Amino acid sequence: MKKLFTNYNFEFNKSEKKILKTFCNQNLKQIEGDNKYYAEIRIFNSLVEKLNSSDEVIKLTKDERTRLKHQLQENVNYLKKQMQKSWFLKKIIYKSLLTQYENILINHFVD
Repeated sequence: MKKLFTNYNFEFNKSEKKILKTFCNQNLKQIEGDNKYYAEIRIFNSLVEKLNSSDEVIKLTKDERTRLKHQLQENVNYLKKQMQKSWFLKKIIYKSLLTQYENILINHFVD
């Protein structure tokens, strides 16, 4: 049965906040200046502001949660593909990133 109400309040620890801020800033740099990504730019700017606040509980909108979850999932899939192609040293770097992103997805965005 489908849930009627979803909680969009998240309690990220310091390291998760730092990882998500970096992730959002990287996304903003990639899509900055392109008018067709106006909605994404607005959402990721809002996410960065919320992550920079000192609030313990971060309240996201449905759209922010959906876009963040989707981008994290796409990044996890990309890192998995890159790990299969890469050499040993690069795999180590990708493995730590992949683990961090997967932990955030599992802990906060599992439906």
